[in-house]
Amino acid sequence: MVAFFGNINPDVFPFLLILCGLAIPLAAIIGGTVLLGLRILKGQGSKKQDNLQMDEVRMIQEIHRGLSRLEDRVEALETILLEKEKEKEGTKSYDRQN
Repeated sequence: MVAFFGNINPDVFPFLLILCGLAIPLAAIIGGTVLLGLRILKGQGSKKQDNLQMDEVRMIQEIHRGLSRLEDRVEALETILLEKEKEKEGTKSYDRQN
């Protein structure tokens, strides 16, 4: 391995190994800190997104409830109209018989 590094003083070689051995964990710690910082910053933005999504969910639920009530009203009106038609047909057939 010493031949790979060329003219490096053999006394410095153990120091370089230790330095390289420390550089990898140090880079991992720095990278992890940066990623954690980005996650914290992004997390604050996602709370705003969560609030917007909750508002959208509430609006959709209100629309759904309104449409369900509208459907119930339409069904009630259809029932009333059908009953009136049956009454008219009943009176017509009664008039025809008399």
